[in-house]
Amino acid sequence: MIPVVRDGTGWPADVLIVEDDPIIAIDFEDRLLGFGVTSVRTVGSVAQALSAVAQRAPDFALLDVELIRETSFAVAERLLALKIPFVFVTGYGAEARIPPEFSGQPRLQKPCSSDALEAALRTRGS
Repeated sequence: MIPVVRDGTGWPADVLIVEDDPIIAIDFEDRLLGFGVTSVRTVGSVAQALSAVAQRAPDFALLDVELIRETSFAVAERLLALKIPFVFVTGYGAEARIPPEFSGQPRLQKPCSSDALEAALRTRGS
């Protein structure tokens, strides 16, 4: 496990959430801010996510696998290229179709516990 970039508080300073369900996005944002994350940005599409990353690269990202009419794999490719740690978030569990190039990336099952979310923030899978 490789430590996530931190802001001195033990948490990533800036987390990008890519989630198309506003209720889930708000839940993640509330929990992240409650943990002490300084900045949380939420977007609901691949285009918005790529724009957000181009404007200011996050320290960490949560990527919903299945967005409305698209998947987040283009965002995952960009984050890997920039060496930004991220976790896939899916409600489909093991049934989620993750391309082989991302098979080693950590996943969170929706709904996820605060403990699981906290563990994902503290470390990143290789």
